[in-house]
Amino acid sequence: MGALTGIRARRGKWLLWAKYSASSVVATVLSQAAFALCYGFGTTPRIATLVAWVTGTVPSYLINRHWTWRHRNPSGRELLPYAIVSVVSAVLAAIVTTVTDNLVDDRIASHAWQTALVSASYLGTYGALFILKFVLLDRYVFAKKPAPASADPDAARTPVAT
Repeated sequence: MGALTGIRARRGKWLLWAKYSASSVVATVLSQAAFALCYGFGTTPRIATLVAWVTGTVPSYLINRHWTWRHRNPSGRELLPYAIVSVVSAVLAAIVTTVTDNLVDDRIASHAWQTALVSASYLGTYGALFILKFVLLDRYVFAKKPAPASADPDAARTPVAT
């Protein structure tokens, strides 16, 4: 029975990983498009990152909460930790895209190539954070609450016929 439980647990983690990956694809496509459009039309990397972050974070949170981790009751207890993980990711992306923008600004004349490279740095930042974010979301943000311990340790035992 123990081996079967282990297989089910691994299958559950793989399914969770697949759902997280799918939600990340949706969020990435939306935020990457928003970033490229904003930056391509001349906004600063920080503003483009902010717009892209909002564009991707809202669907990511909703999909992950409802579909990936199946949190149906809107307790909101995961909102603050999710916001912290998300904001830290956005700040890192803003730093990376600003540095990339400064590097390519004087070296590459084509704005289209600048947009492609700065957008790639935005995507790369989130790609680098992908696994870390999964671990944080799974272990801390959307972690299942442990079952309450019984006050009477004997109540948890199976009764023995006498």
